Amino acid sequence: MKAVLISSALAALAPTIWANPIDKRQDFSKITYPPGTGENLPNYPPGTGENLPAYPNTGCPNPVFNFTSTYHIVATPDQVVNGTTDPTFTGGLPGCTGFYDFGINVDLDLICYSIKLVGFRGEYQSLAATATHVHEAARGKSGPPRLVFPNPVGDEKVRYSFGCPFLTGVKVMDKDTGIGFKLSQIEANPSGFMADVHSSLAVPGAVRGQFP
Repeated sequence: MKAVLISSALAALAPTIWANPIDKRQDFSKITYPPGTGENLPNYPPGTGENLPAYPNTGCPNPVFNFTSTYHIVATPDQVVNGTTDPTFTGGLPGCTGFYDFGINVDLDLICYSIKLVGFRGEYQSLAATATHVHEAARGKSGPPRLVFPNPVGDEKVRYSFGCPFLTGVKVMDKDTGIGFKLSQIEANPSGFMADVHSSLAVPGAVRGQFP
């Protein structure tokens, strides 16, 4: 239907176009611009225009995507553990893999993320606000979630999530485990943190991956 409408529109315009063809021989180089506008000004007003020795400091903070550190994490089922006093490896959700990419700007206390899950099955399940987290936990250990992210959306083949985090929804001593957390803590000790996701088929974790 769209193709028919477009064809009809073009057919209606054709007589006008053919009757008034564009003259490609027109010499645009001789066009004159009003004073103070357009091209080829002899001088630009002070502090503007081209060829400044240095451009003024706008006072804006570093760009959002000027990261102070970046991390690429591959999360796999064999890294998942359960238990706090004597953690045991659970095997996670076989066949599932998570790819977590994080960019951190500690000056703005900002983290950007792109998360991809392959082969995730079951429903998301966690006591936190979502089931996709960064925990403060060394390899083979358990620890509280410090950052949570919207659960990736898609199907059992592939799911995606990207954006910015919020409070975890998990409270210890009536305090959210994300309150007071600073991203500089990750940069200071990245190996003390890990990323994971939880499934109803593997509640302790479907996959897990340590920060490098």
